[in-house]
Amino acid sequence: MSEEAERPAAYREPQQARSAATLARVLRAAEEIASTFGLEEMTIAGVAQRAGVAVGTIYRRFEDKDQLITALTERMLERREEYVAEQLRTARPSLSGVMHAYAHALLQSFADNSGLFPELLRTRGTRSLDRGARTITELHRLLLEAATPYTDQIRRSRPQQALDTAARAVLGACFHNSVRPDAATGEAARRQYADELGDMAIAYLSTPDRRHNAET
Repeated sequence: MSEEAERPAAYREPQQARSAATLARVLRAAEEIASTFGLEEMTIAGVAQRAGVAVGTIYRRFEDKDQLITALTERMLERREEYVAEQLRTARPSLSGVMHAYAHALLQSFADNSGLFPELLRTRGTRSLDRGARTITELHRLLLEAATPYTDQIRRSRPQQALDTAARAVLGACFHNSVRPDAATGEAARRQYADELGDMAIAYLSTPDRRHNAET
């Protein structure tokens, strides 16, 4: 079976503000049910009841539960991108400010319904993994864009490469925290972990590497 055959048809995007509000309500209801009971227990009828809409309203937008889950995945990933972008826009104007804002934003965004997020990527197979990879690429790009004005504060011999490494390390640590059984939970624990990740990144970026030492 080809990749095109496996990909479900796109759901119908709303054209009017009222329809967009209804769709947002439906997706919020779907997320609440899936987060509480799991994707298997989420049904079109249950989502309709929780959202306060008729079942037919959902079927006019989505052909089946698969399309609804695809839209839910898209919504959660877009929300992560928007949140991280906003936190980086308001970060303190320094390399440390940007790296710490990145760590805190990522950890918080992955903590948002963290149990549902891995389940969505796992159960939706390749399609969701591909979409998730696009979000990871976008989060990485946002960090590089926000930190580039401060690369003169990096003491590694290859500042851009070092920044890329630090960004990957923080992103990987935050994602890993969202799927591990002993994740840092609660606001205080997440804040401490994010601070440590930011400190780790800055310590690495501020430490000259062996090549730099050999040339000086």
